[in-house]
Amino acid sequence: MISNMSDVSNQLPADPISAVGVVTSLNKAPDDFCVVAQTTDGSDADLWKDALFKSKVNRYLCFTRKPGPDVVADVKLTDIKEVLPEGFTPVLETMDTKETATRKRRLCVKLSPRASAETAVYDIQIIAKSKHHLVNYTCIGEINNMGMWYQIGAVPQHQLCQKTSIPADTDIPTETNTERTTRRPDCEQQSSGSNTKTALDDVPFVISEKFYDNPEKIQQVNLMGITIKSLAEIEEEFYYNFSTEQSIAL
Repeated sequence: MISNMSDVSNQLPADPISAVGVVTSLNKAPDDFCVVAQTTDGSDADLWKDALFKSKVNRYLCFTRKPGPDVVADVKLTDIKEVLPEGFTPVLETMDTKETATRKRRLCVKLSPRASAETAVYDIQIIAKSKHHLVNYTCIGEINNMGMWYQIGAVPQHQLCQKTSIPADTDIPTETNTERTTRRPDCEQQSSGSNTKTALDDVPFVISEKFYDNPEKIQQVNLMGITIKSLAEIEEEFYYNFSTEQSIAL
């Protein structure tokens, strides 16, 4: 879709902008993208056009309002040599040919998750330099002797409260005195608001009943063929007096 000066409105569009790009041709924008082909006074909105020399290179701004997980929270124009603003991503290539998007000036976009964004960019327009100001729009900066302006608005939040219930026939493990179950400390902090789980979450750690009343029986347990012995038994079995070595030394 191609945007022109008749598209400028003081009212916010239904949806905020979710992505911004640059294309080389008015007819090569991706599906659902709107191309800013003209300035608000009807002039060509080519971001690359050279005023002194005729050039075959063209660059046009485009954007989409297709709903997605992110929205465009801010847009900036900076010099090529300037440090990239924190949280912003530069538009370096054209979407259709992967060529350099802009010259001298760099278009930078900041995305934010739609669910947490309070404000977002709803519209972007280009005007002839110093011609006039757009009502309810904010100037981003100048590029190719034209002014780039955007419209900011609040992001509506449509959150559905989902309640989860446990079926009556679900077997829920309970902690009893006979099981003597020991739970990991982080499992008791599920109300902290974090939904992150590990492979060991909800796995009980149980002490065998054979060690409840007679812990000394552990000396008689054979673990994978390894017999646990006392210090005296070890010294008796492996005692060596080094008598042969001592006789050779003498």
